[in-house]
Parts: sequence; structure tokens; C-alpha cells
Amino acid sequence: MSEAGDFVDYTLQRESSWEKADQASARLGDALKVYGASVGAVRGTIRDALKKYKNLSHDDITALSSELWDEPVYERRLAAVVLLQTKVGILVNTDLTRIEGFIRSAGTRELVEPLAKDVVRPLLARLEGTAGERADRVLERWATDPDAELRRAAALATGTPPLDKHHPPA
Repeated sequence: MSEAGDFVDYTLQRESSWEKADQASARLGDALKVYGASVGAVRGTIRDALKKYKNLSHDDITALSSELWDEPVYERRLAAVVLLQTKVGILVNTDLTRIEGFIRSAGTRELVEPLAKDVVRPLLARLEGTAGERADRVLERWATDPDAELRRAAALATGTPPLDKHHPPA
């Protein structure tokens, strides 16, 4: 793991408590492991990581988000989301491929919703020209994908009702 990834993971584990872990596990189910760190601790950890590792490029940020996402631990994945929320201004249309993978493997809507609303939506709003057209085509594909969470993410990101192949709109 990278130095920044180690820092985030170590800090999240140090910020955890078994009480919060039990509460989060009850809420999230068995899809993800849970450390038991609060949302505030996750946000603070990412803020501290970005201060400590000031010169992270676009590629560093996206690699770190993938590194954090790779382990099926709720707080690590939430940290990846917070990282992308914080650095959404440097993301580009091709990052939608990575985000699609995150959505497909999220394991909980608690990660899908902020990815769609706070990462994809502002990214789409910022893209212009060919990059914007390509991103629009990606979201159109998401909207008709068999994966319900990907369809939901497309709807949340674009502000349109989700298309449901099994229950079309009336």
C-alpha cells in the first residue's frame, strides 16, 4: 500500500470504537467489514492526509481512491468517496469508469448516494464539449444497466427518475 494509503487506513483504525462498529454493522449488514470510525473521523482523516501529502496529482488521487476501495471496509470506502468529493475539481470524464466500478461493488447505498450526488453530479456539471458528451453517453448507459444501483446512481447524478426495466414509468 502507498504511504498515503497506509496513513489513512492506520488513522481510521485508530479512530474506531467497537460501539460504533456494532452500530454500523447492524445498519450495513454483512456486505462490508466495519472499523467503527465516525463520518467526522473519516472526513478529518482525508483532510489530514491531503495536508500531509500536498502534491498528489490527479493520478495519485484516483490511485489512492482505488487503493482505499480495494478492501471491503466501509470506512476505507467512505474515505475514498470523501477523497473524490474533495478533489472532484480535478476529475475528468474517464474517471467515470473507476466510479462505475465503485458503484457496482459498493455494498451499500450509503456509498452509492454520495458518489452519485457529490462526485458524479458536479463532475457532469463541469464537463463541456466532447468530454461532456462522452460523460452523458456513459450516464445514459448506466440508466439502462441491469445493475439497480448503477441505474439509481445515474438517476441521482442527473436528477431524472430511474428507469426500471421491470417496472416502466406510468
